[in-house]
Amino acid sequence: MSATYLMPTYNRQPISFTRGSGSWLYTKDDTPYLDALTGIAVCGLGHCHPQVTDAIQQQAATLVHTSNLFGIDWQERAGEALCTAAQMDSVFFANSGAEANEAALKLARLYANQQGFARPKVIVMEQSFHGRTLLSLSATANPKAREGFYTLDEDFIRVPFGDIEAIKQAAQKHDEICAILVEPIQGEGGLNTAANGFGYLEALQAECDAHNWLFMLDEVQTGNGRTGKYFAYQHSNARPDVLTTAKGLGNGFPVGACMVRGRANGLFGAGSHGSTYGGTPLASRVVHSVYDVLANTDIMNNAVTEGQFIRETLVDALGQYGVSARGAGMMIGVVLPEDMDCTQLVNRARDEQKLIINVTGGHVIRLLPPLNMRRDESAQVADRLIELLKSSW
Repeated sequence: MSATYLMPTYNRQPISFTRGSGSWLYTKDDTPYLDALTGIAVCGLGHCHPQVTDAIQQQAATLVHTSNLFGIDWQERAGEALCTAAQMDSVFFANSGAEANEAALKLARLYANQQGFARPKVIVMEQSFHGRTLLSLSATANPKAREGFYTLDEDFIRVPFGDIEAIKQAAQKHDEICAILVEPIQGEGGLNTAANGFGYLEALQAECDAHNWLFMLDEVQTGNGRTGKYFAYQHSNARPDVLTTAKGLGNGFPVGACMVRGRANGLFGAGSHGSTYGGTPLASRVVHSVYDVLANTDIMNNAVTEGQFIRETLVDALGQYGVSARGAGMMIGVVLPEDMDCTQLVNRARDEQKLIINVTGGHVIRLLPPLNMRRDESAQVADRLIELLKSSW
C-alpha cells in the first residue's frame, strides 16, 4: 500500500490489517495477530462487536446526518445514557478526545470570564497528554508533540502528577487559577498512577472546592469501562465538574464527549460552542449501543479480573528481572528497567510473537486489551510477552 499522497505525520509500522474480530486482527493473507492495544484503547468491546456493528448498519441505512440545526432523537438518548453512567448533568458531543478537551478548556475560560479574570490559568500535570488542537496541545506536556507550534504556555501552570503540595503552592503564587485538568491515570505519559491511587482525585477536588476552581477530568482513555468502572473517577468519592471522554466511547467510531455538572453547568449557551458533525444520528446511536453493552453485561468486571491476571502473571514470571506492573482494569503498564533497550520491542512483539503492543514513557509497555478478552487470550498475551522479554536479557 503506497503512502505517496499522505502527509508523513505517522511513523507507521510495516503492516496492514484487513479485518478484525474480537481480540484479533488479520492481515490480507489471514495471519492472526493478538491485539493488546485495541487501536490505542478505542475498541474496548473488541473488533466488530456484533451489537455495535448492527447499530452502525441499521442507522447508516436510515439516517446519517441532519446537523444540529434540528433535534436528534438518538443524540438525546445517548446523552441521557452517558450522563446517567457518568453522574453528570449534560453533555456536548464532539468528534474526538482532543475536541472534547478543547471544549473543557473553553468552559474553563468562560468560567474565569464570569469571575472577571484577565488572564486565567489552568493547572495541568507534568507528563500529561490532552490532545493536538492548539489549546489542548498547550495543556499537554509532551515536548515532541509541542515542538514548533508556539503553544499558549502562559495559560497553564504545570505541576508534578500526584503532588498535592505543588497544587497548594501554585494557589499561593497565582491569583487567577480557574481550573485543574488531570487524567486519573496518565496514558501517554507512561501509565502513571498517583501514590495514593484514586484518592488523589479526592484531594484534587478538595483543592478545587476550597478555591472555587473547576475540577476537570480527562477520561478520554480511562473512560468507558477501561479501568473496570464506567469512568475511572468512580473508583473514588470524587465528582468532577467537567468530564471528557472519547476513544472507547464509540468502539472505533469517531466520537467524543464533554460533560458538565456543578460549577460548570450552564456555562455554554446557544452559539458559544458547536460542531458540524458532533452527535450525528449515526455517532449517537453507536454511543448508545456501546452503553447498552457496558451497562447490561459483566464486561467491566471481566476487565478487572483479566487485567489483574495479566499483571500478576507478568510480575510472577519477570519480577526477578526488575519488572513491575501498574494501572487498573485493562489499562496495564508493564514497567521495565530504565536501562533496558526498548526501541525494538514493538517490532519484535509483532514479528516474533504476533502480538500488538505499544511502548510509552520510554520504558513502559502499554497494554490496552479488549475489556471482554477471554482467559485463554489473556494467558496468551502474558505468555507471548514473557517469552519476548526473557529473550531480551
